[in-house]
Amino acid sequence: MSHENTSFNEQGVPLNSSTAECDSWVYDQATFKSTFFTKINLVCSEELARANANTAMFVGHLIGAISIGLVADMFGRKKALVVSIVVFIVAAFGSAFARTYEVFVCFRFLQGVGTLSMYTTLFVIGLELVGPSYRVAAGMLINFFWSVGLYVLCLTAFLVRSYFPLQLALACPTVILVLHIWLVPESPRWLMSKGRYQEANQILQKCAKVNGVTLPDYLIDYDIDDVTKTSQSVLKMFTVPRLLLRTLIIYFNWIVVNMVYYGLTLNVGDLSGDIYVNFAINSTMELGAYIMCLLLLNRVGCRWLHASTMILGGASCLSTIFSTLYAPPEHAWITVVLANVGKFGISASFAIIYFWSAELFPTLVRNSGMGSSSMVGIVGTILSPYTMELGKVIPGNFGKALPLIIFGGLSLAAGLLSLLLPETKGAVLPESVRDAEKFGRPSKKAPTS
Repeated sequence: MSHENTSFNEQGVPLNSSTAECDSWVYDQATFKSTFFTKINLVCSEELARANANTAMFVGHLIGAISIGLVADMFGRKKALVVSIVVFIVAAFGSAFARTYEVFVCFRFLQGVGTLSMYTTLFVIGLELVGPSYRVAAGMLINFFWSVGLYVLCLTAFLVRSYFPLQLALACPTVILVLHIWLVPESPRWLMSKGRYQEANQILQKCAKVNGVTLPDYLIDYDIDDVTKTSQSVLKMFTVPRLLLRTLIIYFNWIVVNMVYYGLTLNVGDLSGDIYVNFAINSTMELGAYIMCLLLLNRVGCRWLHASTMILGGASCLSTIFSTLYAPPEHAWITVVLANVGKFGISASFAIIYFWSAELFPTLVRNSGMGSSSMVGIVGTILSPYTMELGKVIPGNFGKALPLIIFGGLSLAAGLLSLLLPETKGAVLPESVRDAEKFGRPSKKAPTS
């Protein structure tokens, strides 16, 4: 801004000034010594580039969700895992050495493909290696290790404040993932579905030996028709109005939990206070949500626990409009607390929706239903960074509160709609679309004379 021959009003606001675009920048290094975007000066009018880079990673999630399911079903869970690990390691090191925005975005995309593919494959292998009574525990334990990773990320970022050494420090441990090639077995269930009983029997015998259990030499000795059924498309659910409504509610909940979870994670940098402390608190709330689910899911059931946590998260996010618009600056901590309570609720809902929707879809469309739910959910993930950018586009305190208001409103709507879905706790799960249509309806009592 040029101040030559400039006059000011009583409040010190210039009346006749001219502006010129900046050609150099000086960055505050109190929190970060350098980031990728400050290295290449993608600031001011280029701020949307950050949202685009995050979106590229989330689009990678979408591609990973579509492709890894096909690879895992055709060639096996372990081969899919190996491919995912290779893609993830290449993307991790590539992001560290990227020098242009275009190359960085490409590696972010690959990172998204590798991350979701690896997580999904390991999740499936973990569930397929345990019995039904341990599936909730197995699924939640995976989430616990996710939380441990968040703490490691926070500590590493606190100690290493520059982009290149930080990214390199995060990339180097990914090489350890190669050990999965020797440590993780193929899924016995997948081998059985392909008629490879001898290999499945060998893996189960090895598992039994590790657990100190003795099994018959020929544990698997039956025809493939006994273990496999013809899968159907989830589109079969759309032919029955009752099931169409149920499927749409499931899809809406997947969209909202993905959008709000990743949105609140990205929102940590916009909260008042130290970003590292906020991230650590945010991660602690997520870990607490998983512990609560592990303790209550089998006791309370999915329906009420999911709805209550969604409504809790939504109400907390919506309440930030009061603390943002009306609370004085010294009470900005109220917004931080509400945002973290929202993260607690949405993290719990994210964990529950995986199990609940798998039980709501009948057996014959379960694979197709879960795959389509994951893909639909990623639409919400892709929208989350742009929703967060609304706080920068719309000026004032309302702009700062708007992303959390959107997250809160959608969470409340999804939570209330989920109450229309049936409870699965203690119920015989549906096998076919016809069973699903009857599932959740009160049984008719025989008339008494």
